[in-house]
Amino acid sequence: MNQSEEHLKQLTEIRTMMERSSRFISLSGLSGIFAGLFALIGAAAAIVCLNIRFPYGEFLINDSNSLSRKEVMYFFFADASTVLLASFVVSIWLTFNRARQAGLPVFNSAARRLFINMFVPLVSGGIFCLIAYFKYGYVGFIAPLMLLIYGLSLLNASKYTLDDVRYLAYAEIVLGLLAFYYIGYGLIFWSIGFGIMHIIYGVWMWNKYERKAPSID
Repeated sequence: MNQSEEHLKQLTEIRTMMERSSRFISLSGLSGIFAGLFALIGAAAAIVCLNIRFPYGEFLINDSNSLSRKEVMYFFFADASTVLLASFVVSIWLTFNRARQAGLPVFNSAARRLFINMFVPLVSGGIFCLIAYFKYGYVGFIAPLMLLIYGLSLLNASKYTLDDVRYLAYAEIVLGLLAFYYIGYGLIFWSIGFGIMHIIYGVWMWNKYERKAPSID
């Protein structure tokens, strides 16, 4: 190995070390796949249990559904909470396992920055959605708002993790805007954004970073 190749190798190693210290790179593609599957199951449960027909109208209740608006919203809240909890638990477990295999720390400074930059706007947006419904009754806006807020949160946090996350963020933002335009089909766009897009993203990430090697160089 000549001197120029040695210098190039050293620069590559320095770059890798800097990236590992400044970015959280232990995200598992499998967590995206599972999150997408959970979201599709949750959406299917809502469609079947509530007998939803599209467009589903202002209060998400069609003529053949005897449930009150409050009962419908309680169901959606429980359904979405279950999907979120299942996705969170599986994501944490898979991410921890991936970090262990790659010999990387899980709760480093990059992970903390990622958490703060994603969850502060995400929690704020969640509160905004609750206010939109409970104070103003804007039920049809909830699904579009969730997609838009989630996309913006991902975009805000993407600078602290892999660049591929930005593509998912852009897709969620576009879907959120489309859902605002096609009010009454929010659950379909929600299923695409949180279900199908997560699966596509997860497969892409697994194929790119995890299939050949457990670590990221």
